[in-house]
Amino acid sequence: MNTYKKRKLYSFILFYLYMIALCYFLFFAEFFGRVETGREYHYNLQLFKEISRFYHYRHVLGIRAFLLNVVGNIVVFIPFGYFLPIMTIRCQKGLFITILTFTTSLVVEVTQLIFKVGSFDVDDILLNTVGGILGYIIYRIHRSWFRRQLKRKREKRCSEKE
Repeated sequence: MNTYKKRKLYSFILFYLYMIALCYFLFFAEFFGRVETGREYHYNLQLFKEISRFYHYRHVLGIRAFLLNVVGNIVVFIPFGYFLPIMTIRCQKGLFITILTFTTSLVVEVTQLIFKVGSFDVDDILLNTVGGILGYIIYRIHRSWFRRQLKRKREKRCSEKE
């Protein structure tokens, strides 16, 4: 099996494990209050409302709550934007990754609202989408670095043969 196929296989496996973990944390994790029953519907339709609330009250809520909500929502979607372009050529365009990340985040938020596990929050959609875009940027940087390394190895082999 060549390097490209190995990388693609490993990416599929890691992406599959990532999606299982993501579903668990978003829908079933007791730590995040995901399995409460009898809750009312919770939602935020005002952009930047929750982000600014967590920022302004970070001294009351604690830095951990701020990081968990703001930074956590970005970080959790970085693998999404990183692995998809490796797995399929269709996902190698930034706009496609952005739309796919946005749509996936929207589906997650609507599912959380319907089943009352978490809340629908437009800020989460924004932060998740930023995370997917960051993952894609990291993928592009990694791919560029990897290609430069391959080019150097080829040039070194060619110079050694001469």
